[in-house]
Amino acid sequence: MSLDISYSGGVFSAPQAKSVGTVTAGTGTYNLAVSSYDGVSHSTGIGNAPTGVTFKSDGTKMFVSEFGAGIYEYSLTTAFDVSTAGSVDATLSLSDSQGVTFKPDGTLVYVPFSSDEVRKYPLSTPWDLSTAGSSTTHSISTGSSDLLRGFVFNSDGSKAYTVSSPTNGLSSIKEFPLSTNYDLPTAGSATTASVNLDAMDLLFNSIGTSLFVTIGNNGGSYASHVLEYSLSTAYDISTLSASPVSAYSVASQETDPHGIAFNSNGSKMYIVGTGNDTIFQYSTGTATTLDLSTGNYFSHTPSANTTFAFSNAPASGTAAGFALALTGANVGETYDLANASYDSVSFSVASQETVPNNIGFNDDGTSMYIIGSVTDAIYQYTLSTAWDLSTASYASKSLSISGETTPRDFTFNNDGTKIYYVGSGTDTVYQYSLSTAYDISTASTDNKSLYVGSQAGTPTGIEFKSDGTKLYVCDGGTDTIYQYSLSTAFDVSTGSYDSVSFSFSNQGTNTQSIFFTPNGTSLFVCDTANDAVYKYSLSTAWDVSTLSYANESFSLAGQDDPFGVAFKSDGSKMYMVGVTSDTVYQYTTGSTATATFTYPSSVKFPNGIAPAGPAIGETDVLVFYTDDGGTTYQGFQAGDAMA
Repeated sequence: MSLDISYSGGVFSAPQAKSVGTVTAGTGTYNLAVSSYDGVSHSTGIGNAPTGVTFKSDGTKMFVSEFGAGIYEYSLTTAFDVSTAGSVDATLSLSDSQGVTFKPDGTLVYVPFSSDEVRKYPLSTPWDLSTAGSSTTHSISTGSSDLLRGFVFNSDGSKAYTVSSPTNGLSSIKEFPLSTNYDLPTAGSATTASVNLDAMDLLFNSIGTSLFVTIGNNGGSYASHVLEYSLSTAYDISTLSASPVSAYSVASQETDPHGIAFNSNGSKMYIVGTGNDTIFQYSTGTATTLDLSTGNYFSHTPSANTTFAFSNAPASGTAAGFALALTGANVGETYDLANASYDSVSFSVASQETVPNNIGFNDDGTSMYIIGSVTDAIYQYTLSTAWDLSTASYASKSLSISGETTPRDFTFNNDGTKIYYVGSGTDTVYQYSLSTAYDISTASTDNKSLYVGSQAGTPTGIEFKSDGTKLYVCDGGTDTIYQYSLSTAFDVSTGSYDSVSFSFSNQGTNTQSIFFTPNGTSLFVCDTANDAVYKYSLSTAWDVSTLSYANESFSLAGQDDPFGVAFKSDGSKMYMVGVTSDTVYQYTTGSTATATFTYPSSVKFPNGIAPAGPAIGETDVLVFYTDDGGTTYQGFQAGDAMA
């Protein structure tokens, strides 16, 4: 079946039939192919030789390396927005610094020098250069004519990498295995790979499958570019692609780029160089491809603002048309504490439990659960409208806690066939099976448990990694989260402590519960000392050692003393159970924003203006036509708010 669109004198005929084509969504992050300058920058005013840039993991601080001066620290009032940088907060005075990188917890800063050495400085206060101690130095042999330019780690600090630029010839990257994570390289062989001329800095994407390299003004055809190389094995430069898989010119902003950085999810890129003494900010957003060889009718509902690309157009001289149905969607932020608000919706659980300690939901929001330490039980409630607390009612189902005198929290495995609870009486996690998923009245003990008292003497919260290979326990006595590995997924009897922890005490001093987002990049902590919930970021998903405070919190004091929080599966709603009034409260934690759409520059719309994207929930139809092999497309909106 085909879709026939005729074109004559500026008039298209209506589609007659359709064959559905393939839509391939872009990665959405670290995507040079659709990078664009934000028109956002920050001039340091220090000199004319900045060589590196990096950020605190939550984006509230920026650090710039200045050749001949040292490392400069700035505060950002809006995370990862360089235009909000203030004046210099602190300086680490150095000469010949070629870049800057940090240990993820901010306790160590590393600086490469063109004299072929890297120095490590301890910081007694994380991310505060004014507290830097004496350095440790390691010399790195880069070659007789090479100058060391950049230094980075892989995601867990078990490897270090350098890039060096020669006076002539190809630049080289070296990979050093480290006997101690985040230490400096010691004597031993290194793996070496060659990249383009005049390489100045290097940085991996978050999973180590792409390596980005900045190229200075002596880089030949790639001068003033950012190049992306692929790695078939993550963080293994012996598997680096021979040629770049993508390239992006920054010459319009910086002709001699040196330093590169990304924000925490790779949607923003930052470049600094010796030409302008300025940090420039770019977007690296989504690219969604319509493969014209697969059909002539495409449909797309976005999960983010979308940039389209058209591929495999027919040969020049062959007329072809296709239609694109777009459905508007909300792409506003979720899990958004900064803009959270109380819904004025609540539900009392006092008839079942007068000291409710925590709250949870099944996967589709049609069941809610409360655990309490007066009756030592878990109770199940039904929501006739999913995630709407105003429709809650007691389901007359409960699970009596066995073996634990002070139950504090519970959680399910990812399909609801297992339930786990922990308490501060025995400091033990217990495991049960449910013959009917998420129905706690069908629970029976697995006779499996994990003692966590050696770390958490007052366990108040538990969570699993989405695949069940990690378990997390928070302790209300030390305000610390502890991480465990499970050799068999979701089997707590196979758990062992990872010797990895993180303290929340800088924000709250009575931690009651924890909640991870489904992708493991954000953690929420409920604290009853300040009656607030706090948001933390993980620069490596599910790795507690990479936690940092995200500078987002929300006060719950207007409703109750909070003992537990949970979120709707899409992060747009938050629920808190309070111990004073024995009540659950509902909040909105998601903002609303209508998706925007960007089309290839080859598309020509009437009056040169692309149609506005459809409203949330509405569908618009656009039609495109080309007869020159995709060099130029004529486009127009054929339908607005279609049924």
